[in-house]
Amino acid sequence: MRKPPRIDLIALDLDGTLLDARDDVSPANRRAIRAALDLGVRVVLVTGRGADAPARLVRELKLNLPAICAHGALTRDFLAGRTLGHIPVPLALARPLIAHAERHRLNVAVYFDERFLCLSGTTVFMEDQRGAHWAEVPSLIEAVHEAPTFLRFLGREAVASVHAAFPDVPQLHFKNETWGEFEECAITSRDATKERALQQLCADFQVPAERVLALGDSRNDVPMLQWAGIGLAMANALPEVRQAVGRTTASCEHDGVARAIETYVLEPQKKEKSA
Repeated sequence: MRKPPRIDLIALDLDGTLLDARDDVSPANRRAIRAALDLGVRVVLVTGRGADAPARLVRELKLNLPAICAHGALTRDFLAGRTLGHIPVPLALARPLIAHAERHRLNVAVYFDERFLCLSGTTVFMEDQRGAHWAEVPSLIEAVHEAPTFLRFLGREAVASVHAAFPDVPQLHFKNETWGEFEECAITSRDATKERALQQLCADFQVPAERVLALGDSRNDVPMLQWAGIGLAMANALPEVRQAVGRTTASCEHDGVARAIETYVLEPQKKEKSA
């Protein structure tokens, strides 16, 4: 039997993967990541979030790679303070979406310059909307004068409205996600995906796909998980995600990241050293 390739890089989604329901990294996940780093394995965060949470976690976990944020639209080296990749939504395409949201008073957040802008009176769906990286403005049309990194339509009403009004925009990618009763549609450039950003990062560090372990739980994670040598869906992922990926680990509430790292990184290297 052919020996599986050694894992050189671990790619981790955040929400529903590395982070638990309390928006924290469990002690077991922290220990497993530290053990992998001590072995020389690179660890990269790949998230749909903006830059605030990844920047904090890169420092907390003492990670050794830039982070991929905004669904692949932004790759940022937080330790060096450099942006390595940015694929924004062209302003000419963003403005009609923003105007539609403003006209119908939809819950929308526009991300640029590493902060979210939303209309005054926007519904608070998530605790991070109260953070310093979120700001309310009376008019997004008047506030947004450059190409945003991405847009987020928040809540079922906003998601349904934007799909009805913009059924086909070939240059854009509409990423739909569901968490319980909450729905969201993140809109990026067609070229901005987690898979493409991870491919580019791996190419920069000369890490082939077969040496990548990737974990995620969302629909937008599937192409990345299918591309990686070992792609695992979390047990808490939607059935369609688990089916598309084919392999799973435990849920985010049961240290699925730690279990995957132990199985595919730590244990094989222990066996290699004792052989």
